[in-house]
Amino acid sequence: MSGLPKSAVVFAYHDVGVRGLSVLLALGVDVRLVVTHVDDPDETIWFSSVAELAALNDIPVITPSDPNTAGVLEQVRACQPDVLFSFYYRHMLGAELLALAAIGAYNLHGSLLPKYRGRVPVNWAVLHGETETGVSLHRMEIRPDAGALVEQQAVAILPNDTAHAVFRKLTCAAEQLLLRCVPLLLQGRARETALDLSAGSYFGGRRPEDGRIDWHKTAAAIHNLIRAVAPPYPGAFFDAGGISLQVLGSYYRDRPAVGAAPRIYWQDGRCRADCIDGRQLELTTLAIDGEPLDEPGFRAQFGTAELDLS
Repeated sequence: MSGLPKSAVVFAYHDVGVRGLSVLLALGVDVRLVVTHVDDPDETIWFSSVAELAALNDIPVITPSDPNTAGVLEQVRACQPDVLFSFYYRHMLGAELLALAAIGAYNLHGSLLPKYRGRVPVNWAVLHGETETGVSLHRMEIRPDAGALVEQQAVAILPNDTAHAVFRKLTCAAEQLLLRCVPLLLQGRARETALDLSAGSYFGGRRPEDGRIDWHKTAAAIHNLIRAVAPPYPGAFFDAGGISLQVLGSYYRDRPAVGAAPRIYWQDGRCRADCIDGRQLELTTLAIDGEPLDEPGFRAQFGTAELDLS
């Protein structure tokens, strides 16, 4: 890339942000400014820090609550960036910011665009029982996740993968994708293809309340919900006897139910659910207020080893 334009301003957060910035540094890109977020004290921080990586490389870091203010625009403009990159940054970049990049502004999104545009795409893909997802590098425009596609990297979603497990796969896929694509972008050799948004989908964010289990759904649907929101996300839950019972893990083998449904019960030291579609689901991790619940604890709490959920 010697002699080619290669200055960048990077908007980044989370593990994908760390790996994305790491790739740019490994490729010799002159990262002149990193824009990231202050960690939310109400959020479980289970991922790596972009700010710490930038500090190790003596790169200036800012954490504005709004990246589109006049002050941030001036700081980015002063960097004279050839490229802007957004790696899991949580705010939309406005038209004035996007226009500051001589080559263009590019975003890394956690789905196979145009599917699952919008927020938390990994969780939505798992919730809907997808067997594949991936990462997409695309040009940014004002509409979210709508700009022309540079390239994608697919990963499999196995039947018992949690959203967290899939996210880990995507972090590796993102690194591979960027190693292939960034040199082409900086050399002006990357090919971009317009997205057909009519062939895709858009989803918003999810709230903890969205993890409530509806026991009148199929075993597969309940399993998909549980693994889509399993820790480090808030987890699935349901109410029984005035108690909120958390279901933090499940395992599905497509086995037949053995009794009336819907119900949960303990058998051979395992908690199982017989669901309304006649299939059985194993609940691998139960908790109350975050404290694990085994069979003796379950019996002590409810006075029985079985709960009718109809």
